[in-house]
Amino acid sequence: MKFLFLVQGEGRGHMTQAISFAKLVRTQGHTVCGVVLGKSKRRAIPDFFKREISAPIHWIPSPNFVCDKNEKRISLSKTITKNLIQTPKYLLSLWQIHQVVQNHQPDIIVNFYDQLGGLYNLIFRPKAEYWVIGHQYLVNHSEFLFPEGKSLEKSLFKLNTQITSLGAKTQLALSFERLKSEGKTQVVPPLLRPEINFLEPTSGDFLLTYMVNPGYAEDVIEYAKQVPDQGIKVYWDKKDAAETVQALPNLTFHQVNDKSFLQDMATCKSLVCTAGFESVCEAMYLGKQLMVIPVEGQYEQACNALEIQHRKIGITSSCFDFSLLENKAMEQTKTPQEFIQWQNSWGEILQNLLTKEQTSWETSSPALEIG
Repeated sequence: MKFLFLVQGEGRGHMTQAISFAKLVRTQGHTVCGVVLGKSKRRAIPDFFKREISAPIHWIPSPNFVCDKNEKRISLSKTITKNLIQTPKYLLSLWQIHQVVQNHQPDIIVNFYDQLGGLYNLIFRPKAEYWVIGHQYLVNHSEFLFPEGKSLEKSLFKLNTQITSLGAKTQLALSFERLKSEGKTQVVPPLLRPEINFLEPTSGDFLLTYMVNPGYAEDVIEYAKQVPDQGIKVYWDKKDAAETVQALPNLTFHQVNDKSFLQDMATCKSLVCTAGFESVCEAMYLGKQLMVIPVEGQYEQACNALEIQHRKIGITSSCFDFSLLENKAMEQTKTPQEFIQWQNSWGEILQNLLTKEQTSWETSSPALEIG
């Protein structure tokens, strides 16, 4: 079968999920004929994605978050206003997606949480089956946790998730832990890259950080000044920044690189990151101490932070104060074997999905009349 991916370019998570799923698809003899990647002016596309996806990439303008002037907090009002102004450009993007679909003729379109994917499926009604993958699709699950208050942000988050999945036949909800599937929501393991299986976790002497918005750099610099003997490595995707920036003798900033980030995670003392999904799962797999800082103004990350705290995966904070991890005195534990086994069951899951898909096609196709 031929797969076409639609991928949200905000942050690293959706791109690494797409890479992992592409490798999984290929191991079962299928192909990824192309990737449509949503982009914005404030972010550069990481080199690792261009290298690892191994399929033609088609860049299109797509809705993205807008930060405040300090590149730290998500501004909800600016995000809505700017994306509304960009509507004509996004309408053109929908047409560009259609041209890609027409050229590649995929059997299955998989959307990694790009808003334009659902709108395309609703408006153009392609012949290909439409799947969606993301942690966000747990929003419809009875065990999903919402922060108290912020009813507007909650409604917008649920609406955005619904838009991305318009007309989706298959909704795959990535989860930190095993949960029972409900209705259209099929709960599945995280999509971690195969390379993580070959890493040997050790407890090093440096702290590792990943930040989705470069505005948090000042917080890390201030902390690093207070602990000059503590080594800290930071990964970010700040546009136009050098590959490596030596901010202080004990502090370096690195452009996002999939291989070196995983290697550093395997050997770091602990991980401190914004409350995304992918890095947290990698830390769980490698048995690392974890602290998350939800991006201000990003409701989805507030939900993730609540779940991480509730399920005792790690601790949460409102700032990059690494001493909180030390004060918490979290015990280093071995990676739960159940989590690894569940994550490694993806091959069977995909095979079952495609078997159901093929059965559905066969039963819906008209029988050939002879005579």
